[in-house]
Amino acid sequence: MKEKCLKYDICPMILVQNIVSGKWKILILWYLSYNTLRFNDIKKRLPYVTQKMLTQQLRSLEKDNLIFRKVYPVVPPKVEYGLTEVGKKIIPILEMMHGFGAEYLEQGHGKEKCAEIVNSPD
Repeated sequence: MKEKCLKYDICPMILVQNIVSGKWKILILWYLSYNTLRFNDIKKRLPYVTQKMLTQQLRSLEKDNLIFRKVYPVVPPKVEYGLTEVGKKIIPILEMMHGFGAEYLEQGHGKEKCAEIVNSPD
């Protein structure tokens, strides 16, 4: 593995960790994997995230070219978010993570983690 990292300026695993790190980024990507969503639609799916934190996470994902932001010239403003072609490439990884999580829960692990995660602040 070390040889694979040496050929780049930064280890690819560190790069991916930096891109998707953030409490809500993976879930935002997961929800956008189904279809394009407006800000309030994303917020409804993440009831414990603050508006400020959601905005920060969306901006970061956009900066990293994983999502796009489309603003419609109407009043009131309409903004939609969706996955870019680069962002769509992460869907298989998210599906594997979902499968692992489901299997982990089916084996009786992690139930206390669910309550802990949902109830923790940003």
